[in-house]
Amino acid sequence: MLGGSRRKLALLWALYFVQGMPYGFQATALPAYLRDAGMSLTGIGLASALSLPWMLKIVWAPLVDRYSLPGVGRRRSWILPLQLVLATTCAAAALVPPDRSLGLLLALVLGMNLWAATLDVAVDGLAVDLLEPSELGKGNIAQVVGFKVGMLTGGGLLVWASATVGWRGLFLGMAGLALAVFLGTLAFRERDALAAASRTAATAARLSLRGIVQLLGRALAQPASAWLVVFIGTYKLGESLADAMFAPFLIDAGFVPEQIGLWLGTWGMLFSIGGSVGGGLLASRVRLLQAVAITATLRVAPLAGIWWLSLGTPTEAGVVAVTCAEHFFGGALTTALFAYMMSKVDRRIGATHYTFLATIEVWGKAPARMASGAIAEHGSYELLFGLAVFLSAIFLILLAPLSEHRGRVLGDAPGGDEAAR
Repeated sequence: MLGGSRRKLALLWALYFVQGMPYGFQATALPAYLRDAGMSLTGIGLASALSLPWMLKIVWAPLVDRYSLPGVGRRRSWILPLQLVLATTCAAAALVPPDRSLGLLLALVLGMNLWAATLDVAVDGLAVDLLEPSELGKGNIAQVVGFKVGMLTGGGLLVWASATVGWRGLFLGMAGLALAVFLGTLAFRERDALAAASRTAATAARLSLRGIVQLLGRALAQPASAWLVVFIGTYKLGESLADAMFAPFLIDAGFVPEQIGLWLGTWGMLFSIGGSVGGGLLASRVRLLQAVAITATLRVAPLAGIWWLSLGTPTEAGVVAVTCAEHFFGGALTTALFAYMMSKVDRRIGATHYTFLATIEVWGKAPARMASGAIAEHGSYELLFGLAVFLSAIFLILLAPLSEHRGRVLGDAPGGDEAAR
């Protein structure tokens, strides 16, 4: 039986790690394989649509809250079979290299993202069920760091190891890791872990799909909910503008892809993970909204550093320093915000409610990324990065209305900021 805060956090870390592997492969490694197989740049761009399940998962999230298998557990009913299906799909991909059956491979990658995105809904619901208000900071360290390490593994380490173990070894390794986490999840007894929340669990078990949607609508209709949704949807507008064009800016400044890959892909990811840990620890020691305010304010400084680089001739030392700082504070802000989001979720519909907020977070970053190239091309890098700093600074104004509603902004939240210290 799972018991104690550390085992609880370890379980969540492992489950988020599994989700990150296929996403990391699809986002980071797959484009290189597709280009090597002869796919056009247009086709590679269209292949990014394989991540659509992550953007559309709110559509089927109510099903995860509504249906479960008797005696298995509300969340385990989804988590266990999805892990097995994901491991099986990874194993199948080991038999389909991109130079042989490209269409089938893309279908399998889409399947991996579908299973992983749905698993994410169930695990988010489990996190809402399990975590006490005082655990939200560390719980979201498990969430964000677990997912990032999974991305690093699926999109980096296993791809690097494929030079020795081959294509089959890459995906069999991914399948083996997913299966290992599945075996660990078998030891988790959801009913025992949720004994303290039996009343909430019993209420949730009686909800219909219509009731789940009505509860979500009722939560979103509360006055402060609009501010929270706008906040979540805009908190990374400036960062997204800068990040999307930072690598092309460095190429145009004379740096080579190998240098940029080391700085952004390796050092950047390591500092992002470190920042996620720091943001979670901060969120466990101060009010959650205060942690968001601190990390959002600090995040403006490295964005200003990127703008400063664009005004002159960037040096290697300057690029590395700005990259590490930007990834660190960006990671810290993400973890602090996710903890704050989780504190506002109605536990009865935890999977649906948190997934809605997480979907707003994902969609909120998309417009800035899509517009960044046009702004840089028709204006300049200086204009783009200056706008990124401005948006990140002006965004801080949205903290004011949220600070007026420190309690239960969106429904039956598990304690609010005052409790989540």
